Amino acid sequence: MTLKVGQRVKLAADTRLTDWVAMTGDSSTSPGAVAGSLSLAAGTEGTVERVDEHEHQSQEAREYERLKSLLDTFGHEMPTESRRQLEEKVGSLEPEWIAYREQRLRVTVRVRLDLGFILDDTQEDVFAPA
Repeated sequence: MTLKVGQRVKLAADTRLTDWVAMTGDSSTSPGAVAGSLSLAAGTEGTVERVDEHEHQSQEAREYERLKSLLDTFGHEMPTESRRQLEEKVGSLEPEWIAYREQRLRVTVRVRLDLGFILDDTQEDVFAPA
């Protein structure tokens, strides 16, 4: 599921949020004090404000892509031994490439809930279409 900016969504499950909060104002509270936790019920609705796709490609996957392109483009022109070495190197990097292609693209969203709260950098699978 890929969410889109402007899409109406709802929380897919009850969600409990905890974090450190910087307190301001009253001098009786110390900065950085724990304020506790906030629980949001499943079905709480809001609107997607931003969608961020995070891609992580390892050095080995990048090298596979580069060498495979080189082999596909110039392999037929290469000396036999050089082509064989390049094919071996591409073959040794293939498992890393396959793992990269099989991993799911990580998508996070910023959602403004109707309650006024904003959930930012939240995994998209926390939400369902409303």
